Amino acid sequence: MIQDHEEKTLLQKFADHIDWVMILALFYLIGTGLITIFSATLHSGHPEKFMVTQTAAIAIGVAGMIFLTGFNYQYFRQMLPYIYIISLVVMVTVLVGGSTVRGTKGWFHLGYFSFQPVEVVKLLYILVIAGFLDSRWRDTKKFSVFAAGLALLGGHVLLILMQPDFGSTLSYFPVTLVLMFVAGVEPLYIGGAIIMGGIAVGIPLLTTFFRLQPDLLILHPRLQYLVSAVGNLKHASIILGSITAFLFTACWFLRQLKINVSWLLPLLLTGIIVAGSYSSLVVEHSLKEYQRKRLIVFLNPEIDALGSGYNIIQSKIAIGSGKIFGKGLFSGTQSQLGFLPEQHTDFIFAVHGEEGGYLWAQMTIIFYFLLVWRAMLIARESRDRYGSLVATGLATMFAFYAVINIGMVMGLMPATGLPLPFLSYGGSSMVGSLWGIGLLLSIHIRRFTH
Repeated sequence: MIQDHEEKTLLQKFADHIDWVMILALFYLIGTGLITIFSATLHSGHPEKFMVTQTAAIAIGVAGMIFLTGFNYQYFRQMLPYIYIISLVVMVTVLVGGSTVRGTKGWFHLGYFSFQPVEVVKLLYILVIAGFLDSRWRDTKKFSVFAAGLALLGGHVLLILMQPDFGSTLSYFPVTLVLMFVAGVEPLYIGGAIIMGGIAVGIPLLTTFFRLQPDLLILHPRLQYLVSAVGNLKHASIILGSITAFLFTACWFLRQLKINVSWLLPLLLTGIIVAGSYSSLVVEHSLKEYQRKRLIVFLNPEIDALGSGYNIIQSKIAIGSGKIFGKGLFSGTQSQLGFLPEQHTDFIFAVHGEEGGYLWAQMTIIFYFLLVWRAMLIARESRDRYGSLVATGLATMFAFYAVINIGMVMGLMPATGLPLPFLSYGGSSMVGSLWGIGLLLSIHIRRFTH
C-alpha cells in the first residue's frame, strides 16, 4: 500500500509539472493533420494507406517523446562529442548506403517504411550547438567561438548538401544564429554571416530569376552585365573592385567628417562580399535548375505558370476559394480534383484553408503560436543555461518551419519543400518533431529539480 501511494505521488508530481498547454496544442495539431491528410488523399482512392503510415509514425514519435520526457536532458551535455560524431556517422552512412527518393540520397528503407535521418539529426545538432555555446559562455564575444560554431554547422550542412537536400539545411541557419545571439556572440559577426549567406544564396537565385524574364535584361542592359558577371571572371572582378573602392571611399569620407570609422570595417565588408560570392558557386552546384526556379518563382509565379509557379498558383487559388468558412470537409475542389500537387505533404495547409476556410486556418496558426510560445517560456524558466539554449533552438526550429511553410502556401515565401510540423504527411518529420517536444517537456519538468 505504501509503495502504491509513493508511486501515485510520483505520477502526480509528474502530471503537475507537465506543460498541458503545449500538450493541448500538440494534440490539436496532430488531430487536425490526420483529418486533413485523409481528405487530401481521398482522390488517390487509398487514403487508409497514408493514415496507417502516419499513425504508426505518431505512435513511434509519442513513445520516443515519453522516453525523452522522463530522461534527464542534462545527461546529453556530458556526451556532446559523442552525439556530434554519431550525427556525422549517420549522415555519412546514408550517403553511402541510403536510398534515393526524388533525387535525394537521404533515406533508409526499413521494411515497409522509409526514414529520413536528417529529421532526427537536426535535434542532435541543437543539443550539440547549445552545449558548445553553454560551455564557452564567458568567451562568446571572441571570434574563435563564432568560427568554431560555424565549423560545427558546416559539418552537418556540407554532408546534407552532398545528398543533395538544400531544403533540409535551411532550418540549421536560423537555429544557429538565434542561439549565437542569445548566447552573447558579437552581433557584428552574426550580421556578417547573414550578409555572406544572403549573397551566397542570392546570386544564383537572382540570376535564375532574370533568366526566366529575358525581357528585363533587354530593357535594362546594366542588369545584363551583372548577370553575365556570374560566369565571367573579368566582369566579376570589375564589380567586386568597384564595390571595394566604394566602401573605402565611403569610409574615408566619414572620417573626414570626424566620424570615427575603423579602416577594418570596409576591409571586413569586402572580405564578406568576396567570401559570399565564392560561396555562391557551392550553392550553384548544390541546387538543380528546377530547385532554383522553385525558390525564386514565388516573386512572380506567372513567369513559369505551367512549371515551377504552378504549385503556388494552385495553392493560392485553393486558399482564396475557401473564404471565411471553407467549402466543407472533404469538399475542396482543388484538392479533390487533383489540381493541387503535393497536397498531403508540402501544401497541406492549402487543403486546410480551402476546406476549413479562414477560421479553421487561423485557429491552426493560433495553436502553432501557442506551441512556440510555450517553448519560449520553457527556455526562459529552465533551471540552467543549457536547457534554455536547447529550448530556444527547438522553438526557433518549429517557428521557422511554420512561418516558411504557411508563407509558401500563401505565395509569400519560396517553395523550399519544408513540411508543416505535425500536419504534413511524413513519418520522419512526425517522429523528429515529437521527439523535439519530448526534449522540451524534459526541460520543463526539471525546472525546479534535477
